[in-house]
This record gives sequence, structure tokens and C-alpha cells, in this order.
Amino acid sequence: MGPLSRCLGSPRCEENYSGREENFKRVEDLRGPRFRLCTTVMSRRVRPCLVIVALWFAAPVAAAEVELSELLIVSASGRHAFMVEVADTPEERAIGLMFRRSLDPGRGMLFDYRHDRPASMWMKNTYVSLDMLFIAADGRVVSIAENAVPGSLDTIASVGPVRAVLEISAGTVARLGIAPADRVVHRIFGGGG
Repeated sequence: MGPLSRCLGSPRCEENYSGREENFKRVEDLRGPRFRLCTTVMSRRVRPCLVIVALWFAAPVAAAEVELSELLIVSASGRHAFMVEVADTPEERAIGLMFRRSLDPGRGMLFDYRHDRPASMWMKNTYVSLDMLFIAADGRVVSIAENAVPGSLDTIASVGPVRAVLEISAGTVARLGIAPADRVVHRIFGGGG
């Protein structure tokens, strides 16, 4: 019995790979004679899963290689410096801080929407609790959401239109006394950084 007969009778598999036995794996040695599958069919089903697994493990590596920029929050309690990643593409904003297992104090992510608009966030696949600052185009903090729950699908929305959202470690807002109307200085607001 050759590899073609192990293709589970798939006409597509037999038609595409007739006579090319190198395209088949003898998987029955590993799983028993009932597990026979054309590798081409298997790869179409397995490939998306492998991509997800690769992204899962690559997220911490990618986080270590990102470009950071300086951001300053000016509040009644003083000036507070942070190093932030800027998420300014739809793809970067969609992933955000998902899959991160930690977020160092003094670090964060700034989601730049490029113009004022209502913004909403959620914590799906986010494993660390966060404080979120919703920031207008002039750098003024419009609203704040503290201690967002990891993994929550609840919507966390801005009170009004905002240019950006800053995510920092939970508890930072309370610890530093950050409040609405405080100022954020960063290059996207026309300031330094």
C-alpha cells in the first residue's frame, strides 16, 4: 500500500500529488494506521495555528525590540517621565499590550489616532492591569480609567473625543496624583519626546 492510498481517498490530494511520494509522510508509524493524512491538507489546517503560536512566543521578543520615546506628564504633584512605545498603525493599535506578562514602572504604550475622535479600549488578551489616560490633541488629559481588569471584555471609553490613549501600569495614576486636565508632553502633541 503506497502513500497515495494513505491520503484518505482525497481526490484533490491524489490528483495533485500522484506519483510524487515525497509529498506524503508516513504518519501511521507515530499515530497508528487510522491516522493517515496528506501533508498538504494538514498544512492548510495547521498553518494558521502555527502563526498564532509564533506570535504568542514572539510578543515578548518584539516588545524588547521596539522603539521607545520619552513622554512627560505634568501634574500638580510634579513632572513624571515615561518611556513609551507608540502604536500609530491600525495593526499596532489592535495588538497593543496584549500577551505581555509584565509592564515595567515608567513604561507604557501611547495609542496615537492622529486626530480627535471617540476612543474605546478593552483588555482582551491583556494580562497586566492598566491605568488608561485619554488625551486630547493639545495634550490635555480628558479622562482616566484606573485599574482595568486583565482579560475583561468590558468597553473602556473616553468621555469625549481624544487624539491618544496612554496605557501605564495600574496604580500609577493614584501613586503620582495624575488627574484630568493634567498635561502630557510628547512629540505627537507638538511637544518634545
